[in-house]
Amino acid sequence: MSHFSTLRTKITDAEILKSSLRDLGITVKTDADVRGYNGQRLRSDIVATLEGDYDLGWSRNADGSFDLIADLWGVAKKHNQTELINSINQKYAVNKTLNEVKRPGLNNANVKLVVQ
Repeated sequence: MSHFSTLRTKITDAEILKSSLRDLGITVKTDADVRGYNGQRLRSDIVATLEGDYDLGWSRNADGSFDLIADLWGVAKKHNQTELINSINQKYAVNKTLNEVKRPGLNNANVKLVVQ
């Protein structure tokens, strides 16, 4: 029986996700296995290799968004999974916003980003 859970996310940019994970000091692999309970593995597009025996993975959907795939019980053995996932989502949102304001046409715009 699989222990993996799949959670829908609003993440759509693979490069920004990978850079966000690296910003947080997390090792990133692409097209790799997510480690789960009792040696179970599940292939994923992007994998955050965590300390311990469990990982987080993201797999792209047909609509371009990513699902988060993980053995959340296992991740929780070494990490506060809520804080970890929230910090990844927050870093992604900040990096995505900063990337968007660099688009052509916004060169002279004044942008103030407040993170709470």
